[in-house]
Amino acid sequence: MYRQTLRRLQVRKGEWKDTAPKYFDERGAQGRPIPKSRSQIAKEAAHAYIGRSSKRGPVSWPLLGLAAVAAATGVSYYTIERERRLEKAMGTVVSTGRPAIGGTWSLVDMKGRLVTEKTFQGKYTLLYFGFARCPDICPSEMVKVAAIMDQLKVEHPKLAENIQPIFVTVDPARDSIEALQDYAKDFHPDYIFLTGTPEQVQKMAKKYRVYVSKADETDDGDYLVDHSIVLYFHDGEGEMVDFFTQSMKPSDITQKIHKAMTFV
Repeated sequence: MYRQTLRRLQVRKGEWKDTAPKYFDERGAQGRPIPKSRSQIAKEAAHAYIGRSSKRGPVSWPLLGLAAVAAATGVSYYTIERERRLEKAMGTVVSTGRPAIGGTWSLVDMKGRLVTEKTFQGKYTLLYFGFARCPDICPSEMVKVAAIMDQLKVEHPKLAENIQPIFVTVDPARDSIEALQDYAKDFHPDYIFLTGTPEQVQKMAKKYRVYVSKADETDDGDYLVDHSIVLYFHDGEGEMVDFFTQSMKPSDITQKIHKAMTFV
């Protein structure tokens, strides 16, 4: 009643403003979409994006393929670059002088005669350290030296005449002169076999940096000797020219010997 009276007074004065809240008329909105607020529109858009992402996954197969190719390329580049730098570093190494291997020594041959480094002056030598009871490695290395000598005699007979193969025992306790005489029958006739006292052999092995270690003895007193497997090549002055390891083939060693003796 009061509101209607107040409205009439304000209408007369032209000051009426309806302050009552305005509600949405559902009957008038039938057949038309209800308007959405901005916050609702943003929320629906976010849900739609999340739905698409969950179906597709965070990473696709094409992306994984590109990543794998990039990783492989990086590894290949690193490997090549590392080898290049290593080769460059090796190429810049400058060695001076000769390795401190060898020196003066004295032993005895199978006839009991004193033999020193000066005995073979003027000749090239192929020097090998081993022992007569070696089951496999020593025989195979000595057969390899025999193959080298035979090949040189066929291809370069003049050079072969100037090369002396030498066998030095690292087991003087058992490799007596008589034992070496019997052992020599199974190998190349050009070989010279040397032995001596334990002190003489140890001194020479040390100068050539030969590793020698006696293994544990068996119940019957037998034992093996671990030692370096290297073939030393000296010139006519007794200076070491080259050395050859177990993995090298006779043909490769023959080529190296020919090159060292002819400078070709």
